[in-house]
Amino acid sequence: MSLLLAATMAGMMAAGVDLSSASVDDDERYRIEVLNWRSDRLQRLKKPDSWLSLIGLHWLKDGDNRVGSAKDNDVVLSKGPPKVGVVTVAGGQVSIALEPGVGALNGSEARKGVLRDDSTPRPTYVGFDSVTFYLIDRDGKKALRVKDSEAATLKNFKGLDYFDLAKDWRVEAKWEAFDPPKTMEIPTITGGVEKYTVPGKATFERDGKKFEVQPVLETADAKELFLIFSDKTSGKETYGAARFLYAPLPADGKVVLDFNKAYNPPCAFTPYATCPLAPPENKLNVRVTAGEKKYKGAAH
Repeated sequence: MSLLLAATMAGMMAAGVDLSSASVDDDERYRIEVLNWRSDRLQRLKKPDSWLSLIGLHWLKDGDNRVGSAKDNDVVLSKGPPKVGVVTVAGGQVSIALEPGVGALNGSEARKGVLRDDSTPRPTYVGFDSVTFYLIDRDGKKALRVKDSEAATLKNFKGLDYFDLAKDWRVEAKWEAFDPPKTMEIPTITGGVEKYTVPGKATFERDGKKFEVQPVLETADAKELFLIFSDKTSGKETYGAARFLYAPLPADGKVVLDFNKAYNPPCAFTPYATCPLAPPENKLNVRVTAGEKKYKGAAH
């Protein structure tokens, strides 16, 4: 079903729906919770710097990388000045020297500087006109990720489609912690590998069959579990590579996996993302008919 959440939420507010009200039963409270989650998801994707704004992903070589839209550059941008500058990879550090009068480093007038990657609290952004690029580091490999607030994928966004809300896909799973936690190497859609800490496994039953998944921690101090999974709808009703799902940290030997909040990874919308693929441990032999469906505007 197509989602017209703005109108839906406005209608709820106009009707005076109060989640804390005793007049709202558990099913309605849960429905509103999921609709709120979907609305937040939709608004994030509509932002001018969202995943929909990606227009390029350029892996860097050691040494100098000439950047610009002219065809003789090492990094050929799809939009921007013919010559932007030179990005240098040397000694584990990446720096940039901009051409005179072209672009800005974090909005300043500096023409040279070190590029801090997206794993740092304050990455360096290089901007000109509607375009911005910044450095990413994936397993030691460096790349420039390019965004455009006027990207066609953003302007022509088709919205999100979902399965009908199914409360029975809000699963309370049994949690078994790994002691010690293990490390999982997960391939990415671009051919790389990302390493994650796996703190344990979640087990649940569906139609008399037992299923198991292994969520990961994205960072050492993560406040949520992150599940990368696929199922029997993958490549059909849902995106083929994987869907993502966040879950609260386990408590009292249980963990809640709400598949109504399963969503498409960035690579479902753009070829310029570096998404992890569903590992074998998380390929479910069941149709998970909940959460986000395949993006109808996908070109890949």
